[in-house]
Amino acid sequence: MTKHKHLNLSDRNDIKNTLHQADKDFFQLFPVILTDNGGEFARVDDIEMNVRGESKLFFCDPNRSDQKGRIEKNHTLIRDILPKGTSFDNLTQEDINLVCSHVNSVKRAALNGKSAYELFVFTYGEEIPKLLGISKVPAEDVCQSSKLLQHKF
Repeated sequence: MTKHKHLNLSDRNDIKNTLHQADKDFFQLFPVILTDNGGEFARVDDIEMNVRGESKLFFCDPNRSDQKGRIEKNHTLIRDILPKGTSFDNLTQEDINLVCSHVNSVKRAALNGKSAYELFVFTYGEEIPKLLGISKVPAEDVCQSSKLLQHKF
């Protein structure tokens, strides 16, 4: 399941401070962070350490989106709703939760016809998505276009 959080991250100090403020439970649930080689991740030692030192940060090789295929699929689904060039400046956390709820409710052949939300709930239960602000969207109501947030643009 993909969860995005609306953050204004412009440099490595923003990343470091945000990750270190994260709740311990986040690092238990997501012990691995997979990212690109952007400058905001330049000081890996500052970023990797959580309160127990258990989270690990991994980088994909440049121009190798295939190394994180399922993440790239999520990015494609997000871009269906928020096309490239769309400013995220006016989005609220509720808007982002709505987008993530729709993206995570898409049934996928790679998941044997299940959605990421369904598999996550099967594995971890419903409490975590609820705490993250993610909810199941019935298949017939999933919207994968900019119409989902048309009131914003």
